[in-house]
Amino acid sequence: MKLSVRLAAPAAALLVCAACTPQTSGNASSGKDEKTGTLRVWLFQEVGNTPKQKVVGSVVTAFEKAHQGTEVDVEYIPVETRAQRVKAAFNDPDSAPDVMEYGNTDTAGHVHDGGLLDVTREFDAWPETRSSDPTARQSVTVDGKVYGAPLYVGVRALYYRTDVFEELGLIPPKSMAELASTARRIRAEKPGLYGLVVGGAYTYGAMPFVWAHGGEIATGEDGSYASAIDSPAARKGIKAYTSLFGDDNCPAAKCAGMGGNDTITAFAAGKAGMAIGGDFSHTAVEAGKVRGKYAVAPLPGVEPGSVAPAFAGGNNIGVLKSTSHRTLAVELMKQLASKRTQARLFDAMGFLPTFTDVRRQAAAKEPFVKPFVETLAAGTKFVPASPAWSQIDSQLVLPTMFQEVVSGRKSVAAASQDAARKMNDAFGSAG
Repeated sequence: MKLSVRLAAPAAALLVCAACTPQTSGNASSGKDEKTGTLRVWLFQEVGNTPKQKVVGSVVTAFEKAHQGTEVDVEYIPVETRAQRVKAAFNDPDSAPDVMEYGNTDTAGHVHDGGLLDVTREFDAWPETRSSDPTARQSVTVDGKVYGAPLYVGVRALYYRTDVFEELGLIPPKSMAELASTARRIRAEKPGLYGLVVGGAYTYGAMPFVWAHGGEIATGEDGSYASAIDSPAARKGIKAYTSLFGDDNCPAAKCAGMGGNDTITAFAAGKAGMAIGGDFSHTAVEAGKVRGKYAVAPLPGVEPGSVAPAFAGGNNIGVLKSTSHRTLAVELMKQLASKRTQARLFDAMGFLPTFTDVRRQAAAKEPFVKPFVETLAAGTKFVPASPAWSQIDSQLVLPTMFQEVVSGRKSVAAASQDAARKMNDAFGSAG
């Protein structure tokens, strides 16, 4: 077995978008299908990567044993600077991997740039996909064709301090109105804590407020989208989220610049009564000061007892169109994203499986998974399946909108109108 684990050093530039990759949609398949040789694999480097490496290493060992004359070379790359590596790979197929992990919001951009192989036939013929989560399948689908296999799903819920709630006689909020009032009660009773820690740069924590009020980020289909962030319903959600920035909950001076990691770091450090975090945040919270003093519940919606729609995040595994080992690469993709591997990755890293039956087993094994599974079952949302989304995301269109409102520089109407214009410019240029 040859398993080279090379941990690339992070570059200074962060949040470089997949949409910045060159327009190489004419990038043709190599046409080769070699049955031996070296397969190159790029996977994301995680915080605490060793458990992931062990799981992947066992998959590679079994794969090489089953395919004599084949070696697998695995490289772990930083998530934040993946765009530069992908750009180089799409420009120079000789330096490209055969199999690659990518964020599910990157799918449309990578397909638009001609980098991913259409594996619809193999995906549909794979028996395990009969229990694939529909939203996870959507995350690898562009214009009805499948360009990879879902690896794990990430969804957010409400983390809250059980000790603080018990001391103040609080119960987990059942509606967004209760969420806000509970947050302000905590802040009033314990001025040293944020009630609900929120972030002006926390796009995926803010989206549920828009969706819960009946708004959408964008509308459209088949790759043609128009912004809906300035609709009356979306503006209600923006107002609900931005109203949480203030001295009575999370002061704008401190919270406007926070991203998702910042809010979880604050909660784990014991600086907040509540936070919106993912299943993937569990390890960080467990390692913090609040270990043993918190619980998780679904983020409530507008109507009492409802669950706010959450963003269906996660990562996928795909085969590059330039591979000269199509059959082997697709088989390795399937092994890396299989039920067995996803179950092991859950045990090792806490990644939530994309197969519904494997996820049920995980929930039965670990109680902390239950509220995330309930959130998934209540219905999730996804970003527009457009290559423009990476551009919108990297240009911080939505965080800028939230921060303009929070700072008082613009009204909700003016800020959302500007954001909609920028989004539509991006959608138009991505055609």
